[in-house]
Amino acid sequence: MSSETLTIILAGGHGNRLLPLTEHRAKAAVPFGGKYRIIDFTLANCLHSGLRQVLVLTQYKSHSLQKHLRDGWSLFNPELGEYITPVPPQMRDGRDWYVGTANAVYQNRYLLERSKASRVLILRGDHIYRMDYAELIKFHKEKQAEVTLAYMPIEVAQAGEFGVLAVDDEDKVIELNYQPPQPRPSADNPQEALVSMGAYLFEKGFLLEALASDHANPDSSHDFCRDLLPSLVGQRRFCAYRFGGARGRVSPDRYWRDLSTLDAYYEANMALLDPVPPLDLYQEDWTIHTYQGQYPPARTVPGPSGNEGIFVNSILAAGTVISGGGVNHSILFPQVWVEDRAIVEDAILFSRVRVGAGAHLRHCILDKDVIVPPGMRIGFDRKHDRERFTLSEEGVVVVPRGYRF
Repeated sequence: MSSETLTIILAGGHGNRLLPLTEHRAKAAVPFGGKYRIIDFTLANCLHSGLRQVLVLTQYKSHSLQKHLRDGWSLFNPELGEYITPVPPQMRDGRDWYVGTANAVYQNRYLLERSKASRVLILRGDHIYRMDYAELIKFHKEKQAEVTLAYMPIEVAQAGEFGVLAVDDEDKVIELNYQPPQPRPSADNPQEALVSMGAYLFEKGFLLEALASDHANPDSSHDFCRDLLPSLVGQRRFCAYRFGGARGRVSPDRYWRDLSTLDAYYEANMALLDPVPPLDLYQEDWTIHTYQGQYPPARTVPGPSGNEGIFVNSILAAGTVISGGGVNHSILFPQVWVEDRAIVEDAILFSRVRVGAGAHLRHCILDKDVIVPPGMRIGFDRKHDRERFTLSEEGVVVVPRGYRF
């Protein structure tokens, strides 16, 4: 299967609604869950699905992402034709950067043409989910489809952010509208709508034709879900694969998140702390690979005041030290230091954050290398926090990378 399918991961997005977390990194490279990057979940799906020829299309502030691919994903054997290769804009067609998801693939069509693969799987690098793409490919073959789109049902109220589709009894797409103001409810459940997950499987020859047609269309924004795919409805054998359920050995929970906003990002991380989290990071037969530095184990120690360092219902990455402070319902990435009498609650602290003695943080995200002075309070005075930092719609305080007070 590996040689039959070329995988392209779209990972060049700005992630403007995740600012300031994307001020210095692409959306796909944003840390998640205490030790991972968002793109690790898509890459792990490829690894476990037997897909070993992967192109990662990068663009926006890609250094952090490319370094992570080098350090954490140099797994495949090039002697066997396996690779994970970052591909920045090559400018083979003029001097334009990638100007849409379809355009990004179109600009690299020579990589498709030279590949011996007969089909192309196009994925997003900024979604959190587990999925066995082998089942998607099997479905695509059974249906003798030219293109297959993966979809799932979500609440109608949330569907307007995505491509909303309708499917007939033969699993053919009969309608696809991008971000409709009034999403069409599913025929099975009027409270739900069917949305595209950003995973598309094409027969290679057909994809090249579709890309050329989209490129020639002056009215197109050259986006797969907004332009290219809707133009195929009713014209080609366009099928839809329902995520989860009976097919697939890893996705019966149908967990899938597009972390497009700060609140969505915060909530997805906090959900990992639920007694039974919606995403099981401890699933032994579908591990999420990543790069992990050689840090010492996390530990708690008494502080100078004699207070014991404690943590409750939290995720602590390697190298973290709680020295007489307290951490509750929070996620701490590697090498975080919480000093004496400091309190951290309902917070996400990226790598190398240091929380000074007696500081109190709640309902916040601190990007890497932030040093919080002793006694500082964040998350208590919304007006004061807004003057200094970014606040999400739900009031999550986000402190940018390397901030000095």
